Amino acid sequence: MHQGFEPSGTQERNVALELVRVTEAAALNAARYMGRGDKIAVDDAAVQAMRAAVDGVDMSGVVVIGEGEKDEAPMLYIGEHVGNGNGPELDVAVDPVDGTTLTALGMGGAIAVVAAAERGSMYAAPPGVYYMEKIAVGPASAHLIDLDAPIAENLQRIARARSASVGDVTVTVLDRPRHEPLIAQIRAAGARIKLIRDGDVIGAIEAAMEDYRSVDVYMGIGGAPEAVLAAAAIKCLGGELLARVWPRTDAERAKLSADGIDLSRIYRVGDLVQGNDVSFAATGITSGDLLQGVDFIGTGAQTSSVMMRSRSGTVRYITARHRWQQKFPTAE
Repeated sequence: MHQGFEPSGTQERNVALELVRVTEAAALNAARYMGRGDKIAVDDAAVQAMRAAVDGVDMSGVVVIGEGEKDEAPMLYIGEHVGNGNGPELDVAVDPVDGTTLTALGMGGAIAVVAAAERGSMYAAPPGVYYMEKIAVGPASAHLIDLDAPIAENLQRIARARSASVGDVTVTVLDRPRHEPLIAQIRAAGARIKLIRDGDVIGAIEAAMEDYRSVDVYMGIGGAPEAVLAAAAIKCLGGELLARVWPRTDAERAKLSADGIDLSRIYRVGDLVQGNDVSFAATGITSGDLLQGVDFIGTGAQTSSVMMRSRSGTVRYITARHRWQQKFPTAE
C-alpha cells in the first residue's frame, strides 16, 4: 500500500527511510540466535546492531522509549543521544526485539521496531508506570471505540463499521492469565479470538491496518512503552489506540496515586505521540502474519520490513537482500 505523495530530497524523508536500515540491522543480528533459548543473547545482539546503525542516521535524537534507565542499560537507554547530530531534533522510541522469548524459542512474530517524531512530542511514562489497558482499531472504527464501554458494545460498534456481524470480528489478545475475564466476555459476545504469546506492538498495529484484515481490534493489558511505539504506527495509519495506566497491585495503585498519576485518564494516539511528522519502521525477526522473518540464504540474508510516515500517510513494504561481505553485522 502506498498512499499520498512525498517530495524528494527532504531531510525528514531521509530519516524515515534510514530507520528501516536500523531495524534491519537489529533483526539480522537477533535472528542469528533464533531457537537457541537465550533471551539475553537475542536482546544484546539486537541492541548492539541497532545502536551502531542508528548513530549513522541524520538526526539529533534522544531516546524516550528504550531499554531502561542508564544504569540498567549501557546502550539505547532512556535519555541517550542517538544519530549523528546533523539532522532534525527528534524523540526516538526503540524496541530492538519485540518478542525476545519468541525469538529465543524459535517461534514466529518477533520484530525490531523504531519510531521517531519531533522533539518533545512522545509520551514518556512516569516512573512506576509499566502497564496500560489498551484497545486499538483501524480508521473505520477510530471514532467508535470507548475504553469504558462494555466489551460487547465495542465489538458491536466495530462490527457495524464493517457492515458485518460480531461473529465476523476477530480480536487479538495476549495469552495471559490476567486476560481470562476479557476472553470470557469476548466469547460471550460471539466474536472470534486470536491469542498471541507475545508481540504487544505488532498485535496493535495489525488491528489498525486497513490492508490487513486477519484481525479487527486489539484488546488487553500490555506494556506502557509498547503503547507509545504502537501509537506511532497507528498515527501513520489513521487508526486509534486508547490506553489507560493499569496498576498491577493495590500497593502499586496507591503509589501511583500518591505520585499524582491520574489513573482514570484515557490516552489517545494524539496524546501518546503528539508530533505531526511521525516515522515508524519495523523488520521481521521471526516470521509472523504481517512480516516475514530473516531468511539466511547463501552468503547473505533477506529481510522483510514495513515503513510508515504520518505526514504523507505512506506505508512501504520493503524486501531487502543483504550480502555479508558488504554489510554489517557480526554477532559472534
